[in-house]
Order: sequence, then C-alpha cells, then structure tokens
Amino acid sequence: MTPTPHLTDIAALMERPAPFQPVDRSLLPDAGTATVDIVVPVHNEERALPGCLHTLHARLSEGFPFPWRITVADNASTDDTLATARRLADELPGVGVVHLDRKGRGLALRTVWGASDADIVAYMDVDLSTGLDGLLPLIAPLASGHSDLAIGSRLAPGARTVRGPRREFISRCYNGIIRLTHGVRFTDAQCGFKAARTEVLRPLLKVTRDDAWFFDTELLLLAEHNGLRVHEVPVDWVEDVDTRVDVVSTATDDLRGLWRMARLKASGGARVAVRPRPAPAAEHPDAVLAPATRRGVLSWEVGCFLAIGVVSTVGQALLYWLLRGWWTPAVANLISLFVLTVLNTEANRRLTFRYSTTPPTRAHLGAGGLFVLGYLVTSGAVLWFRWLDPGASPAAETAVLATASVAVTGVRFAVLRLAVFAGPRSRTS
Repeated sequence: MTPTPHLTDIAALMERPAPFQPVDRSLLPDAGTATVDIVVPVHNEERALPGCLHTLHARLSEGFPFPWRITVADNASTDDTLATARRLADELPGVGVVHLDRKGRGLALRTVWGASDADIVAYMDVDLSTGLDGLLPLIAPLASGHSDLAIGSRLAPGARTVRGPRREFISRCYNGIIRLTHGVRFTDAQCGFKAARTEVLRPLLKVTRDDAWFFDTELLLLAEHNGLRVHEVPVDWVEDVDTRVDVVSTATDDLRGLWRMARLKASGGARVAVRPRPAPAAEHPDAVLAPATRRGVLSWEVGCFLAIGVVSTVGQALLYWLLRGWWTPAVANLISLFVLTVLNTEANRRLTFRYSTTPPTRAHLGAGGLFVLGYLVTSGAVLWFRWLDPGASPAAETAVLATASVAVTGVRFAVLRLAVFAGPRSRTS
C-alpha cells in the first residue's frame, strides 16, 4: 500500500488552501474558538458537489458558532469533479480543494484529517443524506472536551431514517455483527457523518490501514479499544439512491476488515499511545464518597452474576424442555447449554465484568472451556438420573438438570473472575 502523505506533504496536495471563516461575535457573543475543518470526500460527483457545497456553505455562514472551513477531498475522479471543485472554491470563501491521485474515502479522510491544522475535523457525505441540524450537536461535545469522537447514528433512539428495506436490513445486520464480535457500544459504524478532536485522532490514524469504506469502522474500533469516549448523535437521514457504494463488495470487505481488526486487537497492535481520560471525580466539595475498596465491586459482580445465572438456568431448562420432545437428553442438553452459554457470557461481559478490558473473543473462548465442563457435569447428572429411574418424566429430568447447573455456577464464577476477566480494568475500581 502506498504510504499516506505526511503533514509536510499536504501543501503539495492543497490546491486551494482556505482560511477558517471567522464567527461574527456581534451576532454570536458566546461563540467558541475551536476551529473546525469539514471534509467532503468525493469521487466522480460533479452532479452532486455544487448543491452540497452551496447548501453546506449557507448553513455554516448563517450562524455556525465556530471558525470553520470546508475542504473538498477529490480522490482520483475521472469526470469534471475536480474542475467543479476548483470553480466552487473560487466562488465560495472558506472552501479548499485537495486532490489525490488514488481512489478511496478512507485514504482521503486519513490524508486530509492527518494534515489538518484545525482543532476539530469532521466529514460528511456529498449527498447530504444526513440532516445538517445534527452538525452542531456533533461538534459541541468535542469543542467542550467532553468527548473525543462524535458520530451520527441512524440506529440510536430518536433517529429518523427514510431508506429502503434492503439497505435497512444490511445496515442493522452489519452493526449487529460488530457488536457481537467486538463488543462495541456504538450503534452505527458507517453513517457518513463523523467528527473528532485532532489531538486524539492523529495517533489512531497511524494505525488505520483501510483506504475505502471500512475506514469508519476501523477508526471507531480503535477508539473504543483505547478507551476514548465516542458520542452518538441521533440524526435524520434520507437515502439518496444515486450512490457510488457497491453494497455487496463493501459488505465483503467490511467482514474481512472485522476479522483483521480482531487479530490486531489480539496481538496488541491496536493499542495506541493516547492520553487517558481522568477517572470520574465528584464535583461537589462536600460530597460523601464511598471508601476506595473492591468490596463494592465484588458485591456487584456476585449479585449480577447470580441474577444472570438464574435467568440463564431458567432459560436453559425451558429450552431443554422444548427440545426434549424431538431429541435425546444429551442432544437437547448440548444445544440448550450452548445457546445459553453464549448469551450468559455476553451478559456477564457487558454487565457483571463491564469494566474488564478482556476482548470478546477471549471471553467467549474462555467460556468455551466452561461450556465443556458444564456439559459433562449436567449431562452426566441427567444420564445418571435416567439410569436410576428409566421411567422418569422430562419434567423430572429438567429438575435434575437445573440442580446440576446450579452446582456448576460457583465454579464458573470463580473461573470467570479470576481467569477469563482477570487483568486491568478500564477504570479505577
């Protein structure tokens, strides 16, 4: 892969350098001072670009409370996109142009963001599918220092979308796969509406590798993995069917990217030298705080583990009872135990041991060993019971299975706490 241009090389790329447009403080006396560079990556967008820039420029000029500029990042267009961008840059103050001779949205963003002298960098798609009412809520938490990255989400509570069922289905499936395989908390990885504080973004950009559409997901996975705060903004989003995205090939590339990122995390290569956020502290000078002890954490872990265990045991018993009508005790127990083990492990990872930095892959692999133990113990108990009483009913078998599952619970908690989820915590406990 050709290396991305460095900060010192950007001058050769910036064909129309644009100054930040100042804020009229007579109209906005409380305006901020953080500078914002909004990048619009384009490839063969001569039709859509004029409407995008005129609309965006007008909205920013009407009262955006931060000094701003717009940078058009043309990546290897073969039509008149570059000429259109140059003409618009001459026409509209605060619009700059960067031309890259290679195609790729990720490449364009990594290049321009990595070289920007703005305090905050952002990007949006040229079709303006995301409503611009979400721009200020996207920038404000970054300007205040509250968050490190901000993303528009079409799947967060309060978001409103107008798009076809095919794209809706693919989007929800893809984001579900990300949450299942990487345990992330953000809801929408690929909405073309994101921003970041430049000082925390640059170390992440050095680790990113994707030049195309997976760049967004890659960046967010790195951010969460390194403890950065990602702020989500529910947005209004209207699908533009004149798109350059090949959904099938993009989905394939995204799945490959998720596998690459999982391996990078497992190897430790995804760790980036970013400044950690300070631990939460009480604002009130007379606040009465609990003593710094692990006792409260242990109480939470035991209570939450038991609650999840009760639900899991009931769920396994019900599933076993349903499956027992079709299959033998061993097969019904295997399937019910497998399903509930996966759900139980994920619930404990997200709730019981929620401050552990153990990655999802390791958590589920560790639970796999406990799955084997649980299966042997519970199956052995059921088979032993049937040997003692061959005419026993499925209900009696279910009761024996539940009793054996409870017996395994204590061992499971000790192993999860002391081995699977052992190690550093994401906050001071």
